[in-house]
Amino acid sequence: MIKNIMIVGVGGQGSLLASRILGRAALDAGYDVKVSEVHGMSQRGGSVITYVRYGDEPVYSPVICKGEADVILSFEQLEASRWLPNLKIGGAIITSTQQINPMPVITGAAEYPTELISKLKAENVNVLAADAVDIAKKAGSVKASNVALIGLASHVLGFECEALRSAVAACVPEKALEINLSAFDMGVQAAL
Repeated sequence: MIKNIMIVGVGGQGSLLASRILGRAALDAGYDVKVSEVHGMSQRGGSVITYVRYGDEPVYSPVICKGEADVILSFEQLEASRWLPNLKIGGAIITSTQQINPMPVITGAAEYPTELISKLKAENVNVLAADAVDIAKKAGSVKASNVALIGLASHVLGFECEALRSAVAACVPEKALEINLSAFDMGVQAAL
């Protein structure tokens, strides 16, 4: 069986590191893994989408199509809403409550949608939302919000917490490891 995880956010939020961590956890668990990313205008705050597919059978393509994602891991509310059509029935959205204004909102051409988390839940979607940025700040650095979000999602990703911690340790630079492991643990606790 193949598990499909979409990681969505905007440039600079650490989604690429998150995909490396999940890919590493899957490899370490002996799964066949494919990881792919789509950057868009990521350097200017545009969407970044990363696909992580793994399973105990061959994974031939890294791309996740509409209705195929088991989990959408979202760094920002609007991105969670934008990619909802890709979630399979019975899937889960794990999202940070962070709001980052897209260009139309910044220029005044649009307003940031309100009550996005409530609207997602009203669609009968399994949603877990928490402020990953706040969790990361409490751990010691806002830059660890990506790892806090992985901790928050740990119960639906299909890996033991210790396997995810080991993948964090393998992918995060030594100087930032203690803060990131703390952010991961705090994310796990926030999900309970």
